[in-house]
Amino acid sequence: MDHAPPISVIMPLLNEEQHLGEAVEAILDQRYPGELELVLAIGRGHDDTLGVARELARRDHRIIVVENPSGRTPDALNLAVGAANHEIIVRVDGHGFLSPGYIERAVTVLEETGAANVGGVMYAEGSSSFEKAVAIAMRSSLGVGGARFHTGGHAGPADTVYLGVFRRSWLTTVGGYDARFSRAQDWELNYRLRQAGGTVWFDPELRVRYRPRPTFRRLARQYRDYGRWRRVVAREHQGSINARYLAAPTALVANVVGLVGGFVWAPLWIVPGTYATAITVGGLVIGRRDGLAVAARVPAVLATMHGSWGWGFLTSRPGQLLPETDEG
Repeated sequence: MDHAPPISVIMPLLNEEQHLGEAVEAILDQRYPGELELVLAIGRGHDDTLGVARELARRDHRIIVVENPSGRTPDALNLAVGAANHEIIVRVDGHGFLSPGYIERAVTVLEETGAANVGGVMYAEGSSSFEKAVAIAMRSSLGVGGARFHTGGHAGPADTVYLGVFRRSWLTTVGGYDARFSRAQDWELNYRLRQAGGTVWFDPELRVRYRPRPTFRRLARQYRDYGRWRRVVAREHQGSINARYLAAPTALVANVVGLVGGFVWAPLWIVPGTYATAITVGGLVIGRRDGLAVAARVPAVLATMHGSWGWGFLTSRPGQLLPETDEG
């Protein structure tokens, strides 16, 4: 870069003791040519994430540690932005690991496009057979629809992106992250940025490795919360919903109606039968390159993602924002 402006990297954290060192190392090893600081906002969890963060800060003066009493992600993000010293804000998560050159390219694209926010691909990558199956599903349109930040695609304006590299002035303009949103705060913020006239820019060359949830239970909870909070966003911002977000709840209702109604009129069983066949065949196909142990898990992973997202969307309570914490 001919000109490398100073940047502040912010990372909200809760119960990330095990992987925090690796995530921080991936940031500090970016070799960004300008000044860089890293703000860690730590929630009060059940492990020693705060202790690990303080030790890392003791070793490297570029690290700033702030405590987040609520443990909620939007509070952590706003506290970190408040503690940051620079105009360009780079958001990173404890579950994510930046690819080499990510920050330099993101800042370059931010300046070239004049965007309010620049982001890229959430590239899921697992270690166990189950995590690998989840990663395959998350990278496939069969699992998450056509979202470019999951599946890739062409560079250009987008509804939302994974994480993001922001101009602080735009965050100030829209009032930062809405602390009422325990989930979906990225999507909600990007919606307000676009409504205020800013551009959210997707660049497929910006890749962040993401570690999936390691069990069916945690995966189901994650996707239930995704569905629940996406509906909260839709209520808060009328007209923000689209067909992709309605696919999972529609499929869940159709399958339940078909399964139960089939006892009265047998042809209705074709609905859940067709769905089961589609995710079984599709799951085996998209997972075949990783071997049978992984591929065999993909259909159940797809069903868990679809069903949990749909259930969360359908059962999301109306008329309020839910005061949840961001664990697991």
